[in-house]
Amino acid sequence: MNYLSVENLTKYYGEFPMFENISFGLEEGQKCALVAKNGSGKTTLLNILIGKDMPDSGEVAFNQNISIGYLEQDPKFEEGQTVIDFIFQSDLPKVKALKEYQHIVGLEDYSEEGLKKLEKATHQMEELKAWDFEARVRQVLSTFNIHDVSLKVDRLSGGQKKRVALARILIEEPNFLILDEPTNHLDLDMIEWLEEYLTRSRMTLLLVTHDRYFLDRICNEIIELSDGTIYKHRGNYSYYIENKAQREAQQAAEVDKAKNLMRKELDWVRRMPKARGTKAKYRMDAFKDLKKKAHSGKKEEKLEMSVQMNRMGKKILEIENLNKAFDDKKILEDFNYVFKRKERVGIVGKNGVGKSTFLNIVMGLESADSGELVKGETIVYGYFSQSGMQISDDKRVIDVIKEIADVIPVAGGRTLTASQFLNTFLFPPEQQYSYVSTLSGGEKRRLYLLTILMKNPNFLILDEPTNDLDLMTLSVLEDFLETFDGCLIVVSHDRYFMDKLVDHLFIFEGEGQVKDFNGKYSDYRDFLDEQEREKKRLEKEAKKVEQDKEQKQKKPQAKKLSYKERKEYEALEAEIETLETEKEEINEKLGSGEITDHEELVKLSERVGELMELIDEKMMRWMELDEIANAE
Repeated sequence: MNYLSVENLTKYYGEFPMFENISFGLEEGQKCALVAKNGSGKTTLLNILIGKDMPDSGEVAFNQNISIGYLEQDPKFEEGQTVIDFIFQSDLPKVKALKEYQHIVGLEDYSEEGLKKLEKATHQMEELKAWDFEARVRQVLSTFNIHDVSLKVDRLSGGQKKRVALARILIEEPNFLILDEPTNHLDLDMIEWLEEYLTRSRMTLLLVTHDRYFLDRICNEIIELSDGTIYKHRGNYSYYIENKAQREAQQAAEVDKAKNLMRKELDWVRRMPKARGTKAKYRMDAFKDLKKKAHSGKKEEKLEMSVQMNRMGKKILEIENLNKAFDDKKILEDFNYVFKRKERVGIVGKNGVGKSTFLNIVMGLESADSGELVKGETIVYGYFSQSGMQISDDKRVIDVIKEIADVIPVAGGRTLTASQFLNTFLFPPEQQYSYVSTLSGGEKRRLYLLTILMKNPNFLILDEPTNDLDLMTLSVLEDFLETFDGCLIVVSHDRYFMDKLVDHLFIFEGEGQVKDFNGKYSDYRDFLDEQEREKKRLEKEAKKVEQDKEQKQKKPQAKKLSYKERKEYEALEAEIETLETEKEEINEKLGSGEITDHEELVKLSERVGELMELIDEKMMRWMELDEIANAE
């Protein structure tokens, strides 16, 4: 079933087309990602789809029988609105029925008329199954760690606001979900929960995200918006990267061939006598077409990050007995660490545990309660803060750079002018004299990054650097940081970014405790999973010991597996293994891009969800029977 059709959509930004005559569609069950460079119009396109913006031409049509949920990159809330007011700000019949019921109950009107209203509201709740909805609201809010629903939303942090907005959409359970950077401001535990939820869900999905693990594990199709044109890729992110490289290589070969032919034709045109013009008109027309083809291969702009790093001495940074607390909330307790050359540290922990506070203390922007922090004389910090640089919208891009320096030293002893330096960061001359207000969120973040690197730091501190950056910029930033000879501290919810760059982690566990973990984030995740398995094993053993103790005291007949249960127990392990194998095989098919038939794609995606439910169900039953078998 078709859910969305986009036909010949065009949108201009001033005189320049953001995209022109683009067409695509989404069918029921598809999980699709939209990828493009910053400033290419991803958010504009999403806003057009949901009616918040208008195209210059073209049509957008949704299936009229479906419900649509949209998560904005920066959700908007009414001033003074509480969490529960926002959650219930919906036209869903269930929500209206629940609000009406709660209103009538709150009146405490026990008159005959009041009881009739209560009876009617109760009947409406029964008819719409709104009691289940109320339970779902509590369940989802609890999952998102939203406990006080009377809080004013405008007092919440960025991460809390994102969770509230996301919770409302998931509570409503739309058929078609559109998400713009859903992982921004979420902590890693929340991202992994959302990833699991969307993988299991049968919702149709269109999302914009820079989180490559998230994208790779959820999506079975990629729509790429490049130079105003749409390219479709079946398969996950890994397949898209491979497919894109092949396409660009083929286009480059075709353009090179056209340029070689054009040289021959150009020679002929120049030698052609004017009297023969009418006779060779067909050849002149062919030459024009060839010229267009030869110039169609617009050279792919590559972001280059090459800066001169200040010399680093032996002493880097020494931290001794550092303590910090806000009232009764401990952030750091007797924290000690000595940084070494080329140190690469990732920092992880739940939102609000104190990660950014620690960075501010290191930078001297915030004071510790006690302890000592000694910085080496040669250390030059480069601090990319989560809040970003406060740049006046009425400044021109080049003036932002010139206020820091007119000439910038780069690697190899070379220097670049402010304009040349901007150009290497994909700010072409025509954009350099534009106002900051015209930049997209990702372009502003890239400009902020540029202002940090141009100071030639030897100790980089990056607090959520991946938010709003496009995939190309992220890839080049990673390449730069891999060859960076200085020290690096990274706070990021981007697991791919962390895995690629850090050697060990500071785990902020809360209550002032910081643990140093030797390994990358994926290693840490595996470690936690192993701990959880071991915890369950020990709990199971303890429970068994307790049960054995109780049985000895009561001396009843020990429960044994029946013949039927024993057969079931013996078969379950093989069944679970078979289901796991089928799930892996389907995931490989979905990620390979080999499947082109849409109905088969939807069927396989639904089957993955069914398999995950079956595996969980059979695993629970196996554990139940295993406990009885071991007690015999």
